[in-house]
Amino acid sequence: MGLVSGLLGLPLAPVRGVVWLARQIQDQAEEQYYDPARIRAELEAVDEARRNGTLTEEECVERENELLQRLMVRRT
Repeated sequence: MGLVSGLLGLPLAPVRGVVWLARQIQDQAEEQYYDPARIRAELEAVDEARRNGTLTEEECVERENELLQRLMVRRT
């Protein structure tokens, strides 16, 4: 980067920092969202809710399908 382009780009440095931070946060959030261990724990929670009667069978099936889709997306 040349001196002139460096000086002209200096006002954009905070914007670049915010964009970098946003990408880091997004990467972390996706990593947690698609984490197989978390998905398994949520599936176990759905099963427990089914046994307790907290969720209806229809709600459990819907939630399980959503969790399984997340698990499959991560593996591709």
